[in-house]
Amino acid sequence: MIHFLKYTLSWVSQNLSVPFWMVGHIHLSTNVYADLTEIVASIGMNLIVEAGFIHDFIEYRKEKTNKNK
Repeated sequence: MIHFLKYTLSWVSQNLSVPFWMVGHIHLSTNVYADLTEIVASIGMNLIVEAGFIHDFIEYRKEKTNKNK
């Protein structure tokens, strides 16, 4: 189950980071965040993407280190 969760986190961060970013920035340019739900959703999406990128970076470093040995 843990491998599935890691895979899902990685997939979401790689495939949805640009849509999250675009929607967030377009929304920020047209609206003022007055609703707590919008703020929490925006922060949550960014944290998911950040966690996925960190996980992918750690895996990349492990692969690169193993190839150099």
